[in-house]
Amino acid sequence: MIRRILSVLFLVWAIGFLWFVVALPQPAADTIRTDAVIVPTGGAGRIARGLEVLDQGLAGKMLVSGVDPEVKPAEFAAEFDVAPQAMECCVTLGFAAVDTRSNAAETAKWVAQNEVRSLRLVTTDWHMRRAAGELDRTLPEHVTVIRDAVSSQPDLGTLFLEYHKLLASRAAGLADL
Repeated sequence: MIRRILSVLFLVWAIGFLWFVVALPQPAADTIRTDAVIVPTGGAGRIARGLEVLDQGLAGKMLVSGVDPEVKPAEFAAEFDVAPQAMECCVTLGFAAVDTRSNAAETAKWVAQNEVRSLRLVTTDWHMRRAAGELDRTLPEHVTVIRDAVSSQPDLGTLFLEYHKLLASRAAGLADL
């Protein structure tokens, strides 16, 4: 009996992992406009995509969540070629977050302070499900979240680790109910 239960659990895990790997989230359409774009730090191409969304007028402001406290706004602007006017009006660097869960908390606070009703979440394809799940649990229901995944070429180790983080995140979310 125990063997059957373990076999079923393994099968469910394996099918879930296969789905996770083959059905990575995709980029959002460049026709969708939101109040803001949110970019958690940590993956290649995320900030560049967020700035592209801002430059195209698809969002009016941007929060980069989880910036290292050592980074100065001028350094960020120089690194990513952001005009001083854009830094002044439209780009906020968030220094409070250290992981995906605290990215969501930092984002929720910023969304409330800026009266944001719709946002575009820009993160790496393999990270999107967990980041969006954390935001869904943290943001008020009236805030619409558009998922805009940055395509990547993750290795099997990255996918394996992220799949287990996603499972843990979902389990924690169920425990919060």
